[in-house]
Amino acid sequence: MRAGLKDTRSKTQSSGLQNETRDEASFVGRIPVEKLLIIIPAFNEADRIGKVLDEIRQEAPKIPILVIDDGSRDATVKVAREHGAQVIPLPYNNGYGVALQTGFRYAVQQGITVAVSMDADGQHDAREIPRLIHEIQKGGVDVVVGSRFLKTDHYKPSFPRRLGMWMFALLATICTGRKVTDPTSGFQALRGRALRLAASDLYPPDYPDADFLILLNKCGITVREVPVKMRPSPENKSMHYGSKTVYYVFKMLLSIFVILVRQKPERF
Repeated sequence: MRAGLKDTRSKTQSSGLQNETRDEASFVGRIPVEKLLIIIPAFNEADRIGKVLDEIRQEAPKIPILVIDDGSRDATVKVAREHGAQVIPLPYNNGYGVALQTGFRYAVQQGITVAVSMDADGQHDAREIPRLIHEIQKGGVDVVVGSRFLKTDHYKPSFPRRLGMWMFALLATICTGRKVTDPTSGFQALRGRALRLAASDLYPPDYPDADFLILLNKCGITVREVPVKMRPSPENKSMHYGSKTVYYVFKMLLSIFVILVRQKPERF
């Protein structure tokens, strides 16, 4: 970890007055906070979304937060609004990819410069948001992906999940020609062409994971992974858990095949 990142992290943890005194420009650089957006797709996360939003507010009190409610049957919308997030409620459950793309389309329509995507279940640590933004503002890339496997001492998934992640990481590495360690990470920062691509009809509607990384590479968009800490996701909430695994593998392989055989989009 670079020294500048260490300083940012230590300051966050050192004082209860940090939120009132720190200058957010220290990690957003030349990007005004109104040009940043945190996007959180959520489905039946009323029990967790409040804590997630509070953690984000502690680390990035001025950055707008957009929750895309994917047809939840619980109080997700109510809780998210009570904790200060803007909410776009979808009329019925469309799936993770559609919900996330709804946020990206909103970001493009609003002229957002950098959009950060996070999960609603608390898996992603809000203290890592400055790292993603800092990395993308340095230039040279349009996507920064937070990888839980660049540091292997803290995240220990079950063997079946790790095997599946390893398989798609290998496939993405082969297809893109660069090392991919965490193809299922939804903790990302996007800008420019990548943000417009995510808002387009080319964006994978089901599970934008390894297939999206391959699509980005095909469009000549550069991606960089950075090490982040993640908490274990509740097993029964994961998109890759239990009987969902077979469906996920089938849909992902099909999506990757379609992307590989399809001609490169001219507009990207």
